Amino acid sequence: MMMNIAVEFFVVILKVLWAIVMAGLKWLIRPKEKSVAGQVCLITGAGGELGRLFAKEFARRRATLVLWDINSHSNEETAEMVRQIYREQDSPMPKEGAVGGVEEVPPFQPQVYTYVVDVGKRESVYSTAEKVRREVGEVNLLINNAGVVSGHHLLECPDELIERTMVVNCHAHFWTTKAFLPKMLEMNHGHIVTVASSLGLFSTAGVEDYCASKFGAIGFHESLSHEIKASEKDGIKMTLVCPYLVDTGMFRGCRIRKEIEPFLPPLRPEFCVKQSMRAILTDQPMICTPRIVYMVNFMKSILPFEAIVCMYRFLGADKCMYPFLAQRKEAMNNNEAKNGI
Repeated sequence: MMMNIAVEFFVVILKVLWAIVMAGLKWLIRPKEKSVAGQVCLITGAGGELGRLFAKEFARRRATLVLWDINSHSNEETAEMVRQIYREQDSPMPKEGAVGGVEEVPPFQPQVYTYVVDVGKRESVYSTAEKVRREVGEVNLLINNAGVVSGHHLLECPDELIERTMVVNCHAHFWTTKAFLPKMLEMNHGHIVTVASSLGLFSTAGVEDYCASKFGAIGFHESLSHEIKASEKDGIKMTLVCPYLVDTGMFRGCRIRKEIEPFLPPLRPEFCVKQSMRAILTDQPMICTPRIVYMVNFMKSILPFEAIVCMYRFLGADKCMYPFLAQRKEAMNNNEAKNGI
């Protein structure tokens, strides 16, 4: 009995080492990207900057887009950009065997569909998901991208905003996954992407609700990844996206130490999405941008809390959200004054 366990443990060690070697090779040799042409890709928060960039990237790869957002106007703006990409790609394809040796064959015509959805309301998610199945078909790629931030210190934040942050940033992933995963399991084909944040791996002061929601989203994603592995559905892929602060305006005003900031500026949204797309299309389980995020997360796991505090203070990360919170508070006070509240 003990011999069997020892042999099995030795085999496990070999498999672990092999997995490490293969992961290292993927860093050195770029894997081939898979095709998503003709696949149905649903993106939540498609009217926001990251969602819009994801939509454009998938459109360039001729996926059929299903765009969800609570804001109809911004969602339609994204859809029009996608249609423009489709129009630019539409050109006759030559085919041998016709008169003169060439026949014009119309290429596959991807389409874009828009839906106004509040992903924080499960009834809205489930009813719209059913509508998508009727009007478009089964979803092959699910990009859980929608996100909000309250922008208040904990003791100043209304309970309703805390709940809203948790529901949109975390609970919505449960609703969308429950809506579309069953068919993926049946077909053994699909890809679920969780757009989280580095603040779901390590936190900072002043954004307790946001950090908690992203920690929750990452926990959900990791547990679901294990469940899919346990069900031996190797055709379903999972990708976790954890970028550093992205310059979309969501955290406008956030500042780390000025001497450090040139070496760790907010990410350009285009760069963030390009890196994420590369991970998605090569079935990479996780992508942290920039790569220093991997190191910070590892150090957080092994260092004492007081050591982490010292590092935060050196980097100016301990109070980096305070200028952002102050700007949000000032903006709200100005709006209230304007409205005569």
